[in-house]
Amino acid sequence: MDVQCILLVEDEKNVAEVIIQGLEEDGYKVLHASKYEDALYKLQNNKVSLVILDVLLPEMNGLEICRNFRLLGYTDLPILMVTALGSPENVVLGLDSGADDYLSKPFKLIELKARVRSLIRRKQEITKQVQAAEKRLFTYKFLEIDDYKKIAYAEGQDLNLTSTEYRLLLLFIQAPQKVFERSELLDKVWGINFDIGSNVVDVYVNYLRKKIEKVTPIKTIHTVIGMGYVLKIEN
Repeated sequence: MDVQCILLVEDEKNVAEVIIQGLEEDGYKVLHASKYEDALYKLQNNKVSLVILDVLLPEMNGLEICRNFRLLGYTDLPILMVTALGSPENVVLGLDSGADDYLSKPFKLIELKARVRSLIRRKQEITKQVQAAEKRLFTYKFLEIDDYKKIAYAEGQDLNLTSTEYRLLLLFIQAPQKVFERSELLDKVWGINFDIGSNVVDVYVNYLRKKIEKVTPIKTIHTVIGMGYVLKIEN
């Protein structure tokens, strides 16, 4: 399991030592910086999972640092802002600068740890959702399906499929070179698990073929006599 790396930007040595010790006890790797230039260097040269950022810093305050990090492209990096300026107005300023959470000093270490866990967990969930969406992209040769947007492409062109044609191609593209019997296509595309005595499968396969052939003459869906259909594109 990867160790989560936290960047602590805090100029008070005693406060920094307590935070570092507490987070390291929980298994985190902690990088420490006391001003912007050092913080930016460590951020750019390490895989940082979260930033704990003090507001009252020398040279450049935490609000400006937070805004700069966001402008530099660290838009999804969790930032926890900590400060002695705990009025509602200052909390709003902190959140408006791009912080994800705000903790007022003095605080208990147990509360800081809870905020850190929560922010990292939230980021991990978002990452999982993005990865899941990315996994819904299916490709085979020049065919592509974006199952998030429900769009199918051939040679980069939208095929403008109906919902049934789309489900049919989605089934084929997830198992290229597999021969699908008509009964299996009826079951998985139409939800019919018995012979309806109809040529509906043949009709829709033909519709799908024609739409692909408008883009390219290369044969894609082949008939396997006596068995069914297969998506197969020869090199």
